[in-house]
Amino acid sequence: METSFQRSATPLEKAEDFIQNETQFHLGALTTEQSHPKTRTLSQTLESDVPAGMRQLFSVDDDLPPALKKTIASDEFAKLESAIYQSLSAGGRVSFSGCGATGRLSILLDAANKKFCRQSAEKLPERAEFLQKLALQTNAIMTGGDFALIRSVESFEDFISFGKRQFEESGIGPNDTLVAISEGGETSSVIGTIHAALEAGIATFFLFNNPSDLMASRVERSRAVIEDPRVTVVNLTTGPMAIAGSTRMQATTIELMVAGFAFETALMKLLKETLSADEIATLGFEDKTPEEKADAFDVMLAEIRSDANVATAAEYVNFECELYKKGGRVTYFARDYSLDIFTDTTERSPTFKIPPFRSLDETDAPAPWAFVKDPQRSAKDAWIWLLGGVEPRCLEWTSDDYRAMGGTEAQIADPPQIGRQTVYRFPIGNEDDPSRYEVSPNAAVAVLADSETKCWGNEDDEWFAAYIDCTKPFEQKVGFLINNTLNEASAFSDVCPCVASAKIYAFNMAIPATPLDVFVHIALKLVLNNISSATMGKFGRLNGNWMAHVDATNKKLIDRSVRLVSEIAKVDYRTACITLFEALEEMDSWSLDRKKTISPAAYAVELLQKKHEG
Repeated sequence: METSFQRSATPLEKAEDFIQNETQFHLGALTTEQSHPKTRTLSQTLESDVPAGMRQLFSVDDDLPPALKKTIASDEFAKLESAIYQSLSAGGRVSFSGCGATGRLSILLDAANKKFCRQSAEKLPERAEFLQKLALQTNAIMTGGDFALIRSVESFEDFISFGKRQFEESGIGPNDTLVAISEGGETSSVIGTIHAALEAGIATFFLFNNPSDLMASRVERSRAVIEDPRVTVVNLTTGPMAIAGSTRMQATTIELMVAGFAFETALMKLLKETLSADEIATLGFEDKTPEEKADAFDVMLAEIRSDANVATAAEYVNFECELYKKGGRVTYFARDYSLDIFTDTTERSPTFKIPPFRSLDETDAPAPWAFVKDPQRSAKDAWIWLLGGVEPRCLEWTSDDYRAMGGTEAQIADPPQIGRQTVYRFPIGNEDDPSRYEVSPNAAVAVLADSETKCWGNEDDEWFAAYIDCTKPFEQKVGFLINNTLNEASAFSDVCPCVASAKIYAFNMAIPATPLDVFVHIALKLVLNNISSATMGKFGRLNGNWMAHVDATNKKLIDRSVRLVSEIAKVDYRTACITLFEALEEMDSWSLDRKKTISPAAYAVELLQKKHEG
């Protein structure tokens, strides 16, 4: 990861440069970077009592309802809903932009609208033309392009110019609305999309999770847009994350609800003007106000942490953790909600420093511990299905492009290969992939949510038949089911012989039906985020509630790594920073397998401990 210094600089020079010249990326004072008091002993609790650890994690979600209800009642939310409606009714587009977890959230919202339109057109073929047009009225701008769904594109989020250009290249019309989403409120690339929107003169919203006055006082690039009267700021501060700095959790959850509820409210208004009451009834969802949805979320939070669900979650954490300890691998098989599962799985790599997804061309790279596959489609078709029916939106920038945008020396010398054809080389489809079952133990986990859980054990169901066919080489078949109508696992006793002995992990909670299935996405997110975090914590990838194995792939993560080293090794920021850059330099000569599984922060702590012992 380059700072403003030359790549040939010494670790000391790089550290001094980062300390003196990158102060806008020193983010330790932000609320989202703090340690939550409820989870400070999380790793220790998980080691001795997994159900208690799960309750610690789930308890932090209690911070969400007050902030959600306050936001829904605000003028800013009303403006957001109105702007979305105005764009949809005038034939414009609603663009969601984000980076990392919020970039994946942006893609999820876009894909959810496209899925709604596709399924609605199947139910109302006479309205197909209207719905096909509506499907094209959302857009997602992910920093680094859709390749970043797989893994972060190093340093892209550090450049305002990159985000600005991505939005401009996606096309901006006069009736459009931009909903820019940044967990912390400081992401340069997301701020770049705001600048592009302001230049185009379109409605612009900025959703983030730190106090506005704190952001404006400490981060210049944030202040430039927060204080611009043309930007409507929707502040969603809830407090620290369950895992310190892991904004993929509470921050992105409330962003999903606020952006999703606003879009659904605007969408319902448009549908009521366009479709008859009978046609809307045919679509089969509940017409709830945002306030009613907030109340429904309260119910979901209560039910998700029932004794039965907590026990099931803890049991699954133990299952997956033991599998990893033995060198095993998990492959998740998804149906309609592949993007949700994909998101949680791919986000584990930078958060806990485990091997990222591997393409067919990366034969020397270690296989990911967890992967996601679609048993019904080829890799290319699976990508298109995952994105709601469109091909991946990727970047094919040249050296001249990076030079013009002020990119790094590395980007100019060797432009990142993050184009569409590179994306298609990741085998997320039904292709045989021996790497998923060549080691023992291994498991094929069917993750199904809401109505699709009914397919489990049904040999006549096309998806289930495809799952059975794809998983023949696997040692274990597992059902991971999230629904509001499930009873005990014994409800699935009369299933086909292929899965009669399969272990079932069933989670029960209320899941209201809404146009974009926002509550299904929330249910999946809450369950998967907390389980994967607990699994990694029990596996040893947390220290208390700190990401002890975070990667350092951009300036924000360098700062987070330095603070982590300082916290664990009990040294000052400067010493921790110098040691981190020493670790990064030494790691350059390591084997690829070692690089992919050991974080610079963890190695820096090890170096400091050796110095202390010496």
